[in-house]
Amino acid sequence: MHRVALASLLLLLCSYAVQGKTVTDSATLQRALEQSTSHIELSPGTYRGNFTIQSATSLHCQSGAILDGAGQADTLRIKAEGVTVSGCRIVGWGDNLTAMNAGIFVEKQAHKVRLEHNQLEGDTFGIWVDGSRDAHIYHNRIQGNERIRSQDRGNGIHLFSTTGADVAHNEVWHTRDGIYIDTSNHNRLHNNYLHHLRYGIHYMYSYHNEVSNNRTHSTRTGYALMQSKHLHVFGNRSEQDENYGILMNFITDSNLHNNIIINVQTGSNPTGSAHIQGAEGKALFIYNSVFNTIAFNRLQGSDLGIHLTAGSEDNQIHNNAFIHNKQQVKYVSNRMQEWSYQERGNYWSDYLGWDRNRDGVGDTHYEPNDAMDKVLWTYPTARLLINSPAVETLRWIQKAFPVLKPAGVQDSYPLMQPPADLQTINAPPAVTLSPHYGDHP
Repeated sequence: MHRVALASLLLLLCSYAVQGKTVTDSATLQRALEQSTSHIELSPGTYRGNFTIQSATSLHCQSGAILDGAGQADTLRIKAEGVTVSGCRIVGWGDNLTAMNAGIFVEKQAHKVRLEHNQLEGDTFGIWVDGSRDAHIYHNRIQGNERIRSQDRGNGIHLFSTTGADVAHNEVWHTRDGIYIDTSNHNRLHNNYLHHLRYGIHYMYSYHNEVSNNRTHSTRTGYALMQSKHLHVFGNRSEQDENYGILMNFITDSNLHNNIIINVQTGSNPTGSAHIQGAEGKALFIYNSVFNTIAFNRLQGSDLGIHLTAGSEDNQIHNNAFIHNKQQVKYVSNRMQEWSYQERGNYWSDYLGWDRNRDGVGDTHYEPNDAMDKVLWTYPTARLLINSPAVETLRWIQKAFPVLKPAGVQDSYPLMQPPADLQTINAPPAVTLSPHYGDHP
């Protein structure tokens, strides 16, 4: 009877050892992963190696625990469904972009992975999710190597062919792009903080995705939306980005609303000594994009408020606030575009009309561009004559004889005030970096 009880106790203890284990060295960690341990707790210390999780494991790092890939391959590779990795500092993975080296690499079959409260510092990709479903990536901080050329770094979070991913409350800086999403549908990117990057969020060939309440600054483009459909983009902020706040390239059937884009300026050349000629900082750039709704956005204090080109027609643009941009609109097309909806247009800080019946809508229409603008876009050197009597005469002739007026943008119902939720026109407080910004391993 005692032998049976002892055998049962030993079996229970062995079972507990497999189900949960506190690890203090690299060899023990690798054995625990091979034994399909359900919960692994890493004590403070450095664990060197390239570790693979092949079963539904919860890996939690105590403060001071570091996973170091020793400059090879992936520091952590996940091959199983239902894995959780939390609280870990992950460094030192390989630098081979072609091999897709990453701090954490999630394979196709590894569905429902949770990556939470980790800190990653390395040369190439931070987190790569390769075709799995329902990944949850929360509260991670990912820092690239500023000493490497931007194009030679990996992306902070890279999603390829993913579905159902929820990516939220992450901070990414000094990687190539903050979050890159390719051929991925039905995902949600929200409440992320992305700065000092090429692109904050970069979309390619992805449908039915949400981009909401993210914040970018000091990027070369805040939000690069390309070759995608059915995007819902709202509540995002772009502050002091270069070149583009939001770039739309071949975007259709999408909705952009309640975004705030402030102080987008012309980018500097590689030496940083001067601005690039002919490359205005655009709050919103729309290239070959149609059938989109762009409403209730605030475009403020930039070189250029909105630039449409390459057939970007048949978009519904209304209830936006264009505030103190050096140039409000640049529009190149042969068709007149009406920017209003249900007798509500947009707010223009340079509108000089009046509202005699006090209904909040101007009594005269607003046209941001005229024939001389088209001349100046075509021949930039003509700007030297912008205040000359000849140019003033041509502008007067155009007003006196509207038959000579070229196709362009017209707002027949300009708003006298910004829409209620866009009325704060002062610049926001200066950006405050996180307390650990700039730390190195």
